[in-house]
Amino acid sequence: MNTINVGILGLGRVGASVGLALKRYNARKDARQKFNITGYDPLEASGVTARNQNAVDAVTRSLLDAASNKEILVLALPYREVAAAYRLIGGEVRAGTVILDMSPLKQPSQQWATKYLKGEAFAIGVTPILNFKYLFDGTDDIEHAAADLFDDGHMLLMPHLEAPKEAVELAADLSEILGAAPHFADPAEHDVWVAATEGLPAALGVATFYGLVRRNGWDDARRAGNPSFGRLTHHLFDAHPDDVRDLLLNNRDNVVRQLDATLETLHTLRDVLAQNDQKSLEGLLIDSAQAYQEWVARRQKGEWDDRTDGVKRESSTDLFMSGLFGSAVSKRLRGDKKGDE
Repeated sequence: MNTINVGILGLGRVGASVGLALKRYNARKDARQKFNITGYDPLEASGVTARNQNAVDAVTRSLLDAASNKEILVLALPYREVAAAYRLIGGEVRAGTVILDMSPLKQPSQQWATKYLKGEAFAIGVTPILNFKYLFDGTDDIEHAAADLFDDGHMLLMPHLEAPKEAVELAADLSEILGAAPHFADPAEHDVWVAATEGLPAALGVATFYGLVRRNGWDDARRAGNPSFGRLTHHLFDAHPDDVRDLLLNNRDNVVRQLDATLETLHTLRDVLAQNDQKSLEGLLIDSAQAYQEWVARRQKGEWDDRTDGVKRESSTDLFMSGLFGSAVSKRLRGDKKGDE
């Protein structure tokens, strides 16, 4: 059985869940590879938790140690740490390393990868669309990591134009092992989507809380906080302010457009309420509810239109890593003993 060395940089919910999913694969009777996983996180407590969860085989306090001599790197660091991580490891990763970058924005990451990665190392932008069962839980911490976090979901793949086919296939293979179906996306288009689905909710949650704590009556209203309020404002709990800052500023043009459109809708809703316009309010709510139910149904099934835009490939269960740059590394990953010589 081949051993594939994986470094997971960032042991939050997503990074730790990658480790748990790979460990789940290791335990399969038909496993053709064994993943040996080294984890790193800037917070020592996260490393301890990941080790206790058996999400990793070892934890290091050195980013370079976690990144060196690995065939695969999963980059799931807090967003504020990503540029510095590329700068630090760029010249140190081995030839043939494939970096799966799970940062929330892809265009900045591609720029950092182009600037800092040396040699034959390649970064593939990756965004997991999670298991539907976790859609409404509103939590994003290592305590909620799960081996099935990616099951029946999708993995959006955004390779750099210079990435070789083998690196892209590796990313698709690993997506399937994690439980997600791989799909290609355009980095620029992806960041527009993220402005709507990540940047806008973060901005609204921060703005809501920022405004509330400065109004008379907050001292009393705060007693009534329940899950609805917690889900809206959770970025202030499970993300560092610098991560939210970078999510918004690095995608500011797209986020501003989303905010402008949302402000128009809020003004409309405000006027409807101020005028006690029940008919208009009911129409707005019914239209929204119908569209939302359709979205939830499509999100659960992962069916968005009539196109089949997935990566049509044979199952990776038996064919994982058909080759990596034709090197000795690829032969070892395929099980060619001569590759170890």
